[in-house]
Amino acid sequence: MVEKKAFGRGRKRGMSFKPSGGKNRRPDRTSLKARANIETIQTTQDEIYDTRQHRSEIVRAENKAHGLPPDADLESAKAQRQLTNQSPDGENGTQDELPRQDSQYQTEFAPVELPEEPAGSIKEKVQRSAKKFVSKVKGVFRPIKHTHKEVLINAESLETRVAVTVKGQLENLIIERVDDLRMVGSIYKGKIRNLEDGLKAAFVDIGFEKNAFLHYWDIIPSPLDSSYDVVDRGRRKKDKPKITNKDIPKKYPTGTELTVQVTKGPIGTKGPRVTTNVLLPGRYLVLLPNSEQSGVSRKIENREERTRLKRIVQELNIPDGMGVIIRTAGQGQRKGYFIRDLAILLQTWEGVTDRVKSQKAGTCVFEEPDLIERTVRDFLTEDVERIVVDNAAETERVTKLIGRISKRSLEKVQRYPYSEPIFDRFGVTRQLETAYTRKVMLPSGGYIIIDETEALVAIDVNTGSHRHKGKNKKEKDKTLLQVNLEAAEEVCRQLRLRNIGGLIVLDFIDMKSSRDRRDVFNRVRDGLRKDKAKSHVLPISDLGLMEMTRQRQSESVRDSAYGDCEHCRGRGKLKSPLTMSVEIQRKLSEIIKKRDKLKQRREEEADFKLRVNVHSGVLDRLRNEDEDIFIDMEKRYLVKISFRGELGLHPEAFEVFDAITNKRLAQVEQ
Repeated sequence: MVEKKAFGRGRKRGMSFKPSGGKNRRPDRTSLKARANIETIQTTQDEIYDTRQHRSEIVRAENKAHGLPPDADLESAKAQRQLTNQSPDGENGTQDELPRQDSQYQTEFAPVELPEEPAGSIKEKVQRSAKKFVSKVKGVFRPIKHTHKEVLINAESLETRVAVTVKGQLENLIIERVDDLRMVGSIYKGKIRNLEDGLKAAFVDIGFEKNAFLHYWDIIPSPLDSSYDVVDRGRRKKDKPKITNKDIPKKYPTGTELTVQVTKGPIGTKGPRVTTNVLLPGRYLVLLPNSEQSGVSRKIENREERTRLKRIVQELNIPDGMGVIIRTAGQGQRKGYFIRDLAILLQTWEGVTDRVKSQKAGTCVFEEPDLIERTVRDFLTEDVERIVVDNAAETERVTKLIGRISKRSLEKVQRYPYSEPIFDRFGVTRQLETAYTRKVMLPSGGYIIIDETEALVAIDVNTGSHRHKGKNKKEKDKTLLQVNLEAAEEVCRQLRLRNIGGLIVLDFIDMKSSRDRRDVFNRVRDGLRKDKAKSHVLPISDLGLMEMTRQRQSESVRDSAYGDCEHCRGRGKLKSPLTMSVEIQRKLSEIIKKRDKLKQRREEEADFKLRVNVHSGVLDRLRNEDEDIFIDMEKRYLVKISFRGELGLHPEAFEVFDAITNKRLAQVEQ
């Protein structure tokens, strides 16, 4: 009896599932820390102001305003396709497998040699020789550590491409076409057309076909984001009355003109999103014309350097009512560079204010620079060794732009003289192919699979040919860790190249060691620091999955370069001939059975003939493998069936005709 009771208690306990840590298990500290330590990389339209606490409310209101579900994730691939009426892309392994690219990086990197342009005078020739001699002498006493980081600019009539390479490996790619709208970052003089208190938003006419969406939280001045160290410039702040959401309709009624900046471009049915917290990015500074706040980027990790830069901010002659932010590029720069950059930004803002006064509402008062100018502003860092341009006019323009910023960087600009395309000679074209394929090989023989689904982007890591054949457990774990570390680096690179946005789930090869999982997580986190898009990343879960999100700044490379297939419409798959044969049989049976119900019609039509028009690829199946099935159908229903191949027909379409009257009885389209 005692044994039965004990057995019953054991069963009862066994039926209740209790996860480790208890039923009300709290998230582990690592996950909480990862959520708090969001990987934030600033872009041209830096999130200078802290709007995170209102972000969810703003997005819900914006979705409602455009007739979309309030909780729609517009950064996801699914939302992008829905808003643009596109089908999901079906790149399902039909691409040829790319060769491994390990041989290129195992050998010592040798940069592409370019001929030196002839000197314009004897003086210039002597100066060049002197510089070479001095650099060689310096190299003897202090060896120069080469980064081999290069910026390649391919300027053509319809398209401009900028590639950033490090030791020959493509790290970043930006494409801009002539007809692309450069709305994000541009400043407009707008007029409020209507206010929606329910959405807490205003709709502003900026001259675009759709009014811009301006949430009340984007009108109220915001504090600086936590990624910046606030600098106290020692000025007495003016006591300004605090503005709340309730004050907006009174302070900004319909018809009010105001200066706004586009923070997000139009997507599908949605108009652009704007803010009154305007900012002007420069080379080393970001000017905040409507805010007295100043700060230094926390991305500059050296505390002594941040302290030095704070002193420079305090010494700058910044007009009242304005503030500045020192960008990461300002690290190690002298005070004179900041003074020059501030003067350029103030001159630009003066031109903006003049145009605001003279132009009517609904016009652009400042247009975001084109790709060439943005490249000089955002990519010309100290570690860039040369900038190669394949267009003579753009080479001269780049030289002038750099001359305004740093004259000592002028020698980095080189003209590409060869007839062979610049991207081909530098090996970029071959690497670009990986940005369009589903399967990407890793140097050691493993590979990653990138699938863009309706809800998220799934990335799977596989060992491939890199398999440990021995029985040593430590060696096997070391092999798996090596593949995962390679995959972590390549995934971060592919995210930049493809400009993938939304929710991303990475399925790494299972690792039992928590230290190995932490190493892979750190490798991903370090790789995301190179990314200019904002990203959130969490540690690897017990299931071996890593979750992350990445901000979509612009249209992905694949979407800008490719369109949906006219046959599969983006699915990447077509119905097989067997499937089409089954559908044709089903449709023929339906037509014949309908005829049999009309006895009078059947008696009048003693000879019933049907003709089926199909794609030539399906016709082979009907006349060979399935021929007996249709012969049996003819005998059973006393009907004659013929088939005709039509090259113009879609592989998933077919037509059924009355062969005598030529009347179409059925038509099935894709």
